Amino acid sequence: MAEIDLSPTDEAILEMLREGRCTPAYIATERDYSRAHVRNRLQRLTEHGYVTRLHKGLYELATDPE
Repeated sequence: MAEIDLSPTDEAILEMLREGRCTPAYIATERDYSRAHVRNRLQRLTEHGYVTRLHKGLYELATDPE
């Protein structure tokens, strides 16, 4: 799949996932985003292979785009 332009939210999510697994609620709280926005961005990152959904609401970094 082609590379995507990462938004500032995507960058923040990836930065947190570099430190370990996270839930959308945790990311939203730590970065002051809405949970819905974080879930949408995680879905997009998952579709492009950067993030893996391990279980309902738990994500980890699959491939670092940097």
